[in-house]
Amino acid sequence: MTTNTTTAPASATVATGAPAGPALTSAGLVTVLLGAALPIIDFFIVNVALPTINADLHASTATLELVVAAYGIAYAVLLVLGGRLGDTFGRRRLFLVGLTLFTLTSLACGLAPNATTLVLARAAQGAASAMLLPQVLSIIQAGTTGERRSRALGLFGATGGISTVIGQLLGGALVAADLFGSSWRPIFLVNVPIGIVGLLLARRTVPDSRAANPLGVDRWGTALLAVSLLSLLIPIMEGHALGWPWWTIALLALFPFAAYGFVRVETSLERAGGTALLPPALLRTASVRHGLTVAVPYFCGFGSFMFVYAVTLQDGLHLGPLGAGLALTPMAVAYFTTSLVSSHLVARFGRKIVPIGGAVLALGLAVLAGSALLAWPEVSLWQLAPAMVLVGVGNGMIMSTLFRVVLSRVPTDLAGVGGGVLTTTQQTSLALGVAVFGSLFASLSLPGALGFKEAFVLVIGLLAALAVLVSLLARKLPDPR
Repeated sequence: MTTNTTTAPASATVATGAPAGPALTSAGLVTVLLGAALPIIDFFIVNVALPTINADLHASTATLELVVAAYGIAYAVLLVLGGRLGDTFGRRRLFLVGLTLFTLTSLACGLAPNATTLVLARAAQGAASAMLLPQVLSIIQAGTTGERRSRALGLFGATGGISTVIGQLLGGALVAADLFGSSWRPIFLVNVPIGIVGLLLARRTVPDSRAANPLGVDRWGTALLAVSLLSLLIPIMEGHALGWPWWTIALLALFPFAAYGFVRVETSLERAGGTALLPPALLRTASVRHGLTVAVPYFCGFGSFMFVYAVTLQDGLHLGPLGAGLALTPMAVAYFTTSLVSSHLVARFGRKIVPIGGAVLALGLAVLAGSALLAWPEVSLWQLAPAMVLVGVGNGMIMSTLFRVVLSRVPTDLAGVGGGVLTTTQQTSLALGVAVFGSLFASLSLPGALGFKEAFVLVIGLLAALAVLVSLLARKLPDPR
């Protein structure tokens, strides 16, 4: 199916008949989902390892936060460009290139001799992830159709959520194991053999596809998008740790002007019949517009919850990295189970699944806050488990369905752009959530402030209110069936 950049009709999707590209087999789907899991796992695997990295490399607080921030910033800035390059030069080729670079940069992270080298390797790893991840959605869009596409998109959403939890579980286990005295390094080195296996599988199972009318590279749009995201993400992720120096305030002041310039350039380019990096018509598609409206507050809440919960378990309840990972197990099991049946739930109940999931998530967070308030500081894993099951079920209902809704009416020729927009929104929102709620939690939990218990209960309560907002906004989502 072909389309131009000036229209993105809501009906422009392949619902019946043959897929737009070579069919994606079950083995190919497993392979691309493996490729999708690695970058997401790596974004979160560092959370539980930061204290150990700090002890080993003697990094400053700002440098330590850059270990997380450098990856996320490079990832978010280049995602849309990565999707466009896949549409132009071939999605299988970019998938292989991205996975190769991700494997090499993971090796560089694991062997980093100092904090500065680790930060640079993490930025390169984030750039590799941006080349890899958008191809997954594009390959699924181009190689599937009908109900099979819906199931594949549901599995992609499930992969995103479960990979987040696995990242912190695996990180805790590897750090606690201290394999051969290697401390935190296995959290990166484990990607190397997995990446090699993924490359061997991809060469045999992943079909090639590209846009029928490649859109080319929008240089001004790419530059302005990069400036917009950098001027927003760098200060919100580093400003608190550095004490808000003048240049962080200047960057924040630059953001609205850069964002306005980006919108003007993209709109003008589309009207002139050019190849906009982010076609404004794509945002006028109902599934994309309403889906992203829900995605922003949802991913803000999800990212901040994972961060605040991990810090509280280790620094507030002193469970250690392994204990922090185990505390996430009920959520992981509930999330995975719900994701497996989400396709059947959507087939029966349609868009109602996301508002219901938001309500379940809000209930789970409220129960978690109540459990902490009543049992602190002797909160056991068993006392946390019921709340975490509810949180897992709610997230499983929302995330898997949300990916399906957003991409349900994206034209195949814009599959890479649609995937890049969605994952950029995801990563930017995760960073915003950690910056806003993570910074609030960090300041309130300091000695002389509220303390860990009160700070945790307050922030979790705010996240429960955010989940209610997600539930209300989701009522306007189009039906993905």
